[in-house]
Amino acid sequence: MTSNAAIDSRKKTNPSVSPKSILNSASKFSGWSRKSPFLRYGLPLVSLTVFGAVGLAHLIKGSKEVTKEKDNIEWELLETTKALTRTGPMEGYKPKKFSLEEELKMLQERIDIYHYEYRKIPRPQEGKRKKP
Repeated sequence: MTSNAAIDSRKKTNPSVSPKSILNSASKFSGWSRKSPFLRYGLPLVSLTVFGAVGLAHLIKGSKEVTKEKDNIEWELLETTKALTRTGPMEGYKPKKFSLEEELKMLQERIDIYHYEYRKIPRPQEGKRKKP
């Protein structure tokens, strides 16, 4: 068992890669970011925007499919109704004629604006106070 652990530990640490070379490569990267700020700020921003748009498109695709299916069902229902009636669905529905003069006359008959009674509306503070 101990020999296997020793072999595994040798595999994990690579003696050919020294800490000095790791620090050197890290300093090269920080030098790139100082020389071109696009690598530090622009590239993450552009990649986040592109991957965000792709991700949102993937999420929205499901709701678009549901909406499309609903529209198809409504269209089939409309076509079925049209096929069942001789004149079609638009001829089957005839709205009532509407005129403003008739509506005004009807309102004047229901409400008398010349004979009314003044009523005092109690304020919210008045209802809470107790009279001494």
